[in-house]
Amino acid sequence: MAELSNYLKSGQRIFVAGSVNEPTALVDELSQQPLPADLEFVQFPLGGYNRTDFTALDETSRFTTFFMTSHLKDADPARLNFLPKQMRRVFDYLSKDIDVAMLQAAYDAAGTLRLGPNVDYAAAVLGCAKILMVEVNRSFVAPPGCPELDAAQIDYLVESQRPLFELPPPVIDATARQIGHHVAGLIADGDCIQTGIGAIPAAILAALTQRNDLGLHGGLLDDGGMALIDAGNVTGKNKPIDREQHVTGMALGSHRLIEWLADTPAVVFKGADYTHEVAVIRQIPQFVSINSALEIDLYGQLNAEFANGRQLSGTGGSVDFMRAARASSGGRSIIAMQATARGGTVSRIVPQTLMVTALRTDIDTVVTEYGVAQIADLPVRARAQALLDIAAPEFRESLRRQLPS
Repeated sequence: MAELSNYLKSGQRIFVAGSVNEPTALVDELSQQPLPADLEFVQFPLGGYNRTDFTALDETSRFTTFFMTSHLKDADPARLNFLPKQMRRVFDYLSKDIDVAMLQAAYDAAGTLRLGPNVDYAAAVLGCAKILMVEVNRSFVAPPGCPELDAAQIDYLVESQRPLFELPPPVIDATARQIGHHVAGLIADGDCIQTGIGAIPAAILAALTQRNDLGLHGGLLDDGGMALIDAGNVTGKNKPIDREQHVTGMALGSHRLIEWLADTPAVVFKGADYTHEVAVIRQIPQFVSINSALEIDLYGQLNAEFANGRQLSGTGGSVDFMRAARASSGGRSIIAMQATARGGTVSRIVPQTLMVTALRTDIDTVVTEYGVAQIADLPVRARAQALLDIAAPEFRESLRRQLPS
């Protein structure tokens, strides 16, 4: 097979899979050889997983990203392009004008080559890329719920025995546990839930052990979701679509999670055009979207990405799920967040946000360690008061002076 560099030409757009599915062996090859001028790399990176600054590969290379992470703080700002776009729309964006796709694959227990364990944009780039490069990673067994990959499609292949990155378990402190308790009180038997990642989502999942016949449909599955499936709390039996299946775009967690997935065909991996699609989720009654935020203002506007004049993350998929929850019969969107930041010195409930990730019309319920604010049907002044009531007590008086009139 020809050298990797033989497939690259000046001006190409190169998609590199992100999170746990980054083909690191291919990226390492890229970094060890001269590259053509004016390559544009495109990735949806995830902090902790993806550490490549593609502007550093060559003095002319550019990097388009949908998510800012700490490893990009030293990237050349003239060649780093942050593109704010919800995850469902990222899929459509990547369905055209990609020249080279770099993905990871593995063999399942039956010897079938499959993508994964992140397939959020795989179908989008496979549909348009002229060249397909694949790292076949033999360090793990592919989940049978991941899409098959036809080896005949592959133009350049490299094999590796690289252990997947293991996400350390989050530390669930007393505050996260209290928030988890509040949110669990809002979840009923038979609800279909979507959560994020981190200590608060982990605390929420850990608090759901008394619920029955829950469903899972979302962008990611972690160890907390695995525990609920194993314990029988999550069955998916009430979902009218994907009945008794657990739909996710990616798996993020421990090596045990990846090993468990290899023997769990009920976990089905789908692209963001399915996991984040309103037309799909509206068919699932009682869909509950649970996400977090950096801050929320007294109008109910949410900022999940921007602080201290810097883009810290991205728009992500939370708004996709919030609006899909509104389309679901009995669905609702919950924001679960700590009331303060920086060791309790800053309130996360603020008079007005500088950046708006989600509109005040997107959110039904806000939860902090101090309680639950049901704001969906409240007029402006009443919702501001409800949010003030779940702020940290030491900030309530200053917030009260700035209540909307």
